[in-house]
Amino acid sequence: MRVVFMGTPEFSVPVLDALIAAGHEIVAVYCQPPRPAGRGKKERPSPVQARAETLGLPVRHPVTLRTPEAQAAFAGLRADVAVVVAYGLILPRAVLDAPRLGCLNIHASLLPRWRGAAPIHRAIMAGDRETGVCIMQMEAGLDTGPVLLREATPIAPDETTDRLHDRLSDMGAALIVRALEAPERLHPQPQPEAGVTYAGKIDKSEARIDWSRPADAVDRQIRGLSPFPGAWTGIEGERVKVLASRLTEGEGPAGQVLDDALTVACGRGAVSILRLQRAGKAAQDTETFLRGRPVPRGARL
Repeated sequence: MRVVFMGTPEFSVPVLDALIAAGHEIVAVYCQPPRPAGRGKKERPSPVQARAETLGLPVRHPVTLRTPEAQAAFAGLRADVAVVVAYGLILPRAVLDAPRLGCLNIHASLLPRWRGAAPIHRAIMAGDRETGVCIMQMEAGLDTGPVLLREATPIAPDETTDRLHDRLSDMGAALIVRALEAPERLHPQPQPEAGVTYAGKIDKSEARIDWSRPADAVDRQIRGLSPFPGAWTGIEGERVKVLASRLTEGEGPAGQVLDDALTVACGRGAVSILRLQRAGKAAQDTETFLRGRPVPRGARL
């Protein structure tokens, strides 16, 4: 098929590769424009743009698709279908209707649960036991279109967002290839009205750890925000990200370090901190971290 690919972050890259491996013709790649990054604030292309340029694919990154010029340029591609995964721009009706088969979105949740921007983070933070991927026929509403294919997967008790992110990306790549093998055999299923939840963007204010909460909530926060933006706590005045944890036994005042291995008391129960990152430093396992930055038993985080 003639495919327009629309995606921006690392999550989208395996999907692009899978479409090419399946023999589809990528007539254009749409992604967000390069953004300033790093200490020098030099403009850096998105992961999708970098991959597309490596593959020799034409790249477009309009700041909006709402202008007549942008819509005419999109329609001029005469695509059979547009595959959209974490693109980052709203698609107006003229764009949604331009490809012969419309626009298909790969969404990282079991719709209608977790419509919106951060479904992977929210599923872990909410304590969901499973999530998955849906191939959805896009319409004007926010992730409201009928579902063409879906696949579920359990969320492991120790799973972090980065690990689940990679699994769902690979699942989405395989699922969209299946969808395009025989689109005429797909049967759109309207989303039920019951069970709708929204996965709003993660706000930085959600990242600070409140040790007075129950241990299971703290553990889910740590795993759900790992690696970005990273849940954080203060250690003797220093702000440190906590990137991995597990539930454990222990009691004490909330935020108190209970042993020499960074077991921390919560409002109910305790967590063992497994991985940390100081500002400007690489992430470290707890044993390595404590060799360079001891945290004594009895300290309060």
